[in-house]
Amino acid sequence: MTTTNHDTTTGEYAPEAPARMRWAKLAPEVYKVMVRLDAAAKQGLDPKLVELVRLRASSLNHCAFCLDMHTKDALAAGESVQRIVQLPAWEESKHFYTEKELAAIELTEAVTVLTDGFVPDEVYEKAAKHFDEAELAQLIATIAVINAWNRFGVATRAVPGHYKAGDFG
Repeated sequence: MTTTNHDTTTGEYAPEAPARMRWAKLAPEVYKVMVRLDAAAKQGLDPKLVELVRLRASSLNHCAFCLDMHTKDALAAGESVQRIVQLPAWEESKHFYTEKELAAIELTEAVTVLTDGFVPDEVYEKAAKHFDEAELAQLIATIAVINAWNRFGVATRAVPGHYKAGDFG
């Protein structure tokens, strides 16, 4: 089955690979808890900031399904194409983002990658300057939840391209 979400008049596209499994149907209680956890995690945070965080983590984790979903959700929330496109190169494109957004993006990378096995103090402290304690707790929860979603998506090879903004929430 090939996806019809792009212009096929310019040439042949690779066939769409099927998902390994539909884990949400096989583990419906886990899926329901994840949906509730996701909704709880983002409470009190700016919707565009949430989508930037989700996009950055999804990019780092190579989750094509989540990249597709959160790009569409970010656009629906009013995010600009330019800021979405520049996000993978945010360090060279800082002028597209607020200091608060940059702190959130940097914290997202630190929590997602955990290269050194911990989040560096300077990254945490920078985020703490821009978010009050409750917001920071919500931001960390949002980062943790998108990382969990990414792992479901990558492990099961969830298929990108079919999501429409707002489908799951």
